[in-house]
Amino acid sequence: MIKKIRVGNAIKEAKIIRGSNRIPQKSVIVEKIINDVIKFGDNAIIKYTKKYDKVKIDSILVDKAELRKAYKEVTTNQLNSLKKSKKLLEKNEKILLERLTGITLSEDGVRIEKALKPIDSVGCYVPGGRARYPSTLMMCVVPAIIAGVNRISVVSPPMKDGKIDPVTLVAADICGVDEVYRVGGAQAVAALAYGTKTISKVDKIVGPGGLFVNIAKFLVSNKIAIDMIAGPTELLIYADSKSDPKFVVRDLISQAEHSTDTICGVVTTSESLAAKLESEITRTLNSSLPRLEIVSTSFKKNGFIALCKNEEDAISFINELAPEHLEVLSENPIKIASKVKTAGIVLLGKYSPSSASDYCLGSNHVLPTTEFGKSKSSLSVLDFVKLVNHITVTRMGLQSVQKYIKELAFAEGLPNHYYAVEERFRN
Repeated sequence: MIKKIRVGNAIKEAKIIRGSNRIPQKSVIVEKIINDVIKFGDNAIIKYTKKYDKVKIDSILVDKAELRKAYKEVTTNQLNSLKKSKKLLEKNEKILLERLTGITLSEDGVRIEKALKPIDSVGCYVPGGRARYPSTLMMCVVPAIIAGVNRISVVSPPMKDGKIDPVTLVAADICGVDEVYRVGGAQAVAALAYGTKTISKVDKIVGPGGLFVNIAKFLVSNKIAIDMIAGPTELLIYADSKSDPKFVVRDLISQAEHSTDTICGVVTTSESLAAKLESEITRTLNSSLPRLEIVSTSFKKNGFIALCKNEEDAISFINELAPEHLEVLSENPIKIASKVKTAGIVLLGKYSPSSASDYCLGSNHVLPTTEFGKSKSSLSVLDFVKLVNHITVTRMGLQSVQKYIKELAFAEGLPNHYYAVEERFRN
């Protein structure tokens, strides 16, 4: 049910696990959807929702009555859990913003104030389909609110009855979202990027989605800012001979249940642990496991146990794979984590499962996948602000750098840059 590989070359083995990087052929289909939304607006949205989601919708915007009704379908415990998750996430994002506020540099007559300015409008894509993701809505919306974004629009695919999942609607309401639209897929991305009669265009699109969504985000990224191209969920667990196989397997299953495309694996130097894991996987998958078909297919397609000769090779493999989630279940997790440079999130110790970080630890679960961990971080308040430099220079300050400006301007063949400075000292 799960592959066992021996890592001799970290780069080679990581590429095998990730598979082909070719541009999907479906790009042509997505491009047509985008062009149709640009040309036909709401009518194209309704058409493609019927075609791909198999749902006929009469209205795109979720009205206030549907929002109020959603509360009747949500339990008190669910509501309290949403509020707890929101509170922890808010605290985390506020601390980050506060640390970056009020940064100034003043030296030799030059004063630079680094001012944080929020993006004016943001579109948050919340996946739907076979699962519902009110947690993802909060992960996208809360940092935007903390940043001070003026307008936040949420798009999400409708269920078979044409409605949005009630828990997701309640999550939107308690976060203070005014605009929720029952539309998903490439058509939703196109509407946010270009605007229609019902959906006004935004300045940036954030949030994970399926293949069509990611292709669409890529295609509109020359027109509008996006957060990242987020592929299927990824979990890599570093485990040693002392790790509990039950913890490891349960954590793999928790991420594998997202979709059949999930990449879940273990890297270890222990032959004995690898054998125990194989036995535990077989035992667990033969039980009455929820979402068994999805988990089994995910394991069969993308599950693996990577055996390394030593700790150094294991860390090289981790950094090359650049997993979305990395759990370190070893005797000395801090030692391993200190050498990891590319994981989207690093969870240390047996009481820090990735499934907990998906919901209620205060961290954000919109994370870089498909190797983007080598250059990107999780979604945060930083994705919703711009850093603007406010610069004030005194006469003495400009004079102190005048000769350097002259040298550089003439070296680049742009003398008028210098003459604009020189003019200020003619009198």
